[in-house]
Amino acid sequence: MVTLAKLREITFGAPLDPLDPKTRHAIAVAPLLAWVGLGADGLSSSCYGPEEAFLTLGTHTHLGLYLALATALTVFIISLGYNQVIELFPTGGGGYKVATALLGPRVGLVSGAALLVDYVLTIATSTASGVDAFFSLLPVGVQTFKLATELGLIVLLSFLNFRGMKESIMVLLPIFMGFVVLHVGLIVYGVLAHASHLPTLVPDTVQQTRSLSHDMGSLFVIALMLRAFSMGGGTYTGLEAVSNNVNMLAEPKVRHGRRTMLYMALSLAFTAGGIILLYVLWDARQVEGQTLNAVVFRSVIEHMGVGTPWFNHGLLALVLAFEAGLLLVGAQTGFLDGPTVLSNMAGHYWVPRHFRDLSTRLVRQNGIMVMGIASVAILLWTRGEVSALVVLYSINVFLTFSLSLLGLCTYWWRNRHESKQWLHHFCLSALGLTVTSIVLVITVSVKFVEGGWLTLLVTSSVIWLCFIIRRHYDQTRAQLAESDAMFAGELEDLPPDAIPAIDKSKPTAIVLVGKHRGASMHAFLWVQRLFPDHFKNFVFIAVGEVDAQSYEGQEQLHALQDSIKKALNYYTSFCHHHGLAAEARMGFSTDTITEFAQQVEKAMDDYPGSVCFASKLIFRKVNFLNAWLHNSAPQDIQERLHLSGRHMVLLPMQVST
Repeated sequence: MVTLAKLREITFGAPLDPLDPKTRHAIAVAPLLAWVGLGADGLSSSCYGPEEAFLTLGTHTHLGLYLALATALTVFIISLGYNQVIELFPTGGGGYKVATALLGPRVGLVSGAALLVDYVLTIATSTASGVDAFFSLLPVGVQTFKLATELGLIVLLSFLNFRGMKESIMVLLPIFMGFVVLHVGLIVYGVLAHASHLPTLVPDTVQQTRSLSHDMGSLFVIALMLRAFSMGGGTYTGLEAVSNNVNMLAEPKVRHGRRTMLYMALSLAFTAGGIILLYVLWDARQVEGQTLNAVVFRSVIEHMGVGTPWFNHGLLALVLAFEAGLLLVGAQTGFLDGPTVLSNMAGHYWVPRHFRDLSTRLVRQNGIMVMGIASVAILLWTRGEVSALVVLYSINVFLTFSLSLLGLCTYWWRNRHESKQWLHHFCLSALGLTVTSIVLVITVSVKFVEGGWLTLLVTSSVIWLCFIIRRHYDQTRAQLAESDAMFAGELEDLPPDAIPAIDKSKPTAIVLVGKHRGASMHAFLWVQRLFPDHFKNFVFIAVGEVDAQSYEGQEQLHALQDSIKKALNYYTSFCHHHGLAAEARMGFSTDTITEFAQQVEKAMDDYPGSVCFASKLIFRKVNFLNAWLHNSAPQDIQERLHLSGRHMVLLPMQVST
């Protein structure tokens, strides 16, 4: 019979020990795998970004040559900018940390909110585009099943990511490599098939552009190009993914991060620019029920003449299947980066601290759930229409790009006297800022009434909610800090012969302590008041929570262990100075409730006459926000102990917020 625990292990994988150094090495990602997991979003955008840009040109398709060159160049400009982010912030965090550290916390909040909405749209857009690519091979009547297919795939990807970053990437690796091989081959063949026309392509394009400028005016040509370039803004999303997850790369992280960025830039510039060039060379036109990629690749495959119509159809089906698959791999970036941004924002109290929690597989499971649920909601609202999703998508992409590059410009200007290379870096960042800002302004102005307003509204709503959360946390932390200040400082250890001896047969109070000394001492002192001279022994138990912040590196884990030891030493020393016998026990886990319960059960076995005590925060205003922002760990531990026949008492500590 398969138990629930065994079924969970089969589904999500066996638990990992966060304190074992081998664990970090086992889950660290090499550049090639990082290119797959983090670069797939950028590469997959070549399945819809170039199409959106090219179709904006209308009948003036010869301008596609300029568009292809501009697309490839922009990829490298943005990538070089994010290489600087990797170097300056090797612990990860990307656009949110750049804006927070270099432009201030409020600007950082804007960047973080934009990233969150962006990654939700990454999942929704990639999934919808992948299903579109696959359904291009099917009859028009089957299109009604697209939305249900998209929703099912998001649920599947959510469960896959619960197993961990590395495992999810390994599953998707064959799809990624198949896409790269097939598309590189088709693009190269498609261009070479028109080799005889290539020498005249540039002169003809220049001549047609001059004629168009003469007939419609130069401003018309410039405006059309800028609009088309902006509508293809979704092409560049995902380029910031590596900077967000540098801490997940294998050592040396910065060098591997730069290498991953190079892989991403080369593959995206070649694929996106090459596909637009194919549109121009093969005179691609829209066909109902098919993507523009499906149309142009069908023409290229038929031109090869390597098989029967059935073979050609099968090869096209394989190409589109890999496109659909890669778009799903691209959605993976949203499931990796979205939870990372939530975790970083939780560290600054903009969002509930639960988003820093890690599962037994060391993944940010709460963030994964939020990304999945939000993606399902946006797909239901847009009915899975890629054109609507791309409009929503590109605005926040370039808002984040612009803030990050503005932060870099600010950094290099401030440090111009300390770095010999500052001017080079500043000019590169300024160039990137100019490009991304232009695209952002044009996209917002052109698409505002067509749905762009919704992106700004949703992002603004997220910012507003974050301010409410931060205010609540600040008020609560301020009150707890006042109680902590009452017990500030450290106590000297008494000599061994002056420490009261423990008698395990006598009544014992087990006190659970947390990171706030005032709250923990509140529980201890109330035990003394309620049961004067009854308990002869005190056992203090603390559990260090290994969350996303403490698992960023061995230094953070060591700091967590030291802080727990220091805290416990205070409580035992306090008891010793007052003539009370005491000892301390500690544990470390991603699941603090289970670890606390296990530690208490062991202590109760050692001390038969023991009762467990803990503080519980009580808010004067009982509402959904208080319950949502603060965990119910004391109540959960109490319930577990009561079910096993153990005694635990919660001592209320009132908070005015």
